[in-house]
Amino acid sequence: MNILMVSDVYFPRVNGVSSSIRTFGCELKRLGHAVTIVAPDYGDNGDEHAEFDMVRLPSRTIFFDPEDRLIRASAINGAVERLSTRDWDVVHIHTPFRAHQLGVKLACRLGKRTVESYHTFFEEYAGHYLPWLPKRLSRFAARYFSRSVCHGVDHLIVPSDEMTHVLQRYGITTPSSVIPTGIHPEEFRGGDGLRFRRAHGIGDDQPTIVTVSRLSAEKNIGFLLDVARVLIEKFSRLVFILAGEGPDAERLKRHAERIGLKEHVVFVGNLDRRTQLLDCYKAGDVFVFASPTETQGLVLLEAMSLGVPIVSTAVMGTATVLRDARSARVSAENVGEFAANVAVLLRSGAERKRLSEAGPRDAETWSAPVLMEKVVALYRRLSAGTS
Repeated sequence: MNILMVSDVYFPRVNGVSSSIRTFGCELKRLGHAVTIVAPDYGDNGDEHAEFDMVRLPSRTIFFDPEDRLIRASAINGAVERLSTRDWDVVHIHTPFRAHQLGVKLACRLGKRTVESYHTFFEEYAGHYLPWLPKRLSRFAARYFSRSVCHGVDHLIVPSDEMTHVLQRYGITTPSSVIPTGIHPEEFRGGDGLRFRRAHGIGDDQPTIVTVSRLSAEKNIGFLLDVARVLIEKFSRLVFILAGEGPDAERLKRHAERIGLKEHVVFVGNLDRRTQLLDCYKAGDVFVFASPTETQGLVLLEAMSLGVPIVSTAVMGTATVLRDARSARVSAENVGEFAANVAVLLRSGAERKRLSEAGPRDAETWSAPVLMEKVVALYRRLSAGTS
């Protein structure tokens, strides 16, 4: 099959959507399908080493989120003209902005079916990125926007049952399939935690917690810093490693200093996914996560695959991942309770070992090759004219 994927975000922009698209594309290529990705031009795209045929479109920065790009409206019609000369079996849209407009226009021109992945829980994001809007108005706008986007395509791929229930509450009636992206567990093997610790001046025996996340308000990193503040009362040499970048980085650094964590927190930025990131995960005695907006929780799967014990809240996509997991302790979003769960693991090497050994088995349940078979079956149905 010849698959066109269109998105408002892709590498070098690092986030869960980019990772998800790459996983989709790699697995489709492995199965013998042709994949082309249309995404914004970031200037230095690094496409000389891209795994796929890439089409980059002119874009501009977004004032409230300068890491991201918005495809220029003037580029849409020209892109439709160029892409309509090729024979696509399915147009797979991954984001709901200019990429959605392009994908729907192209599919209409070619008489092809569209499938759209609902990656982002916009209702929860709206308040963080549009803080000047009253909360009720931003939620109403997010729901209206979601209905408009979802009713404009033939089929939806939704990553969890929890997200399906949300869309049903919105009144969305577009046919949908629950298909998480999953991960390639073999990509998350190895890693040298001691090497990472020594490179960052962390003692081999220091108790260490780690998170991997975009540093933005909706990821709830401030809560994890408050948890770390409680933990250092019991573990005076504790180190909290935060991997990732984002618009909230400077505020989080100020918050860490204000609550007395300056000597206990290490911000390491974005790391190479094939080398440094693996070492970073493995440097942690415990992986911590508390985002309430995840539709998938891919970083939990990565931590599981690497055998890092987890303490996490369970909301939306993270609830799906953690439902039957034996490698995690689930906590409410309460600083004291969360810190107590982490403390149990920091004190007990035996308990950490038990969760660590269960992690790779938990991750196998979310193997991308198994899940991608469902996606290909959906593509074939759409290509044949059924939803």
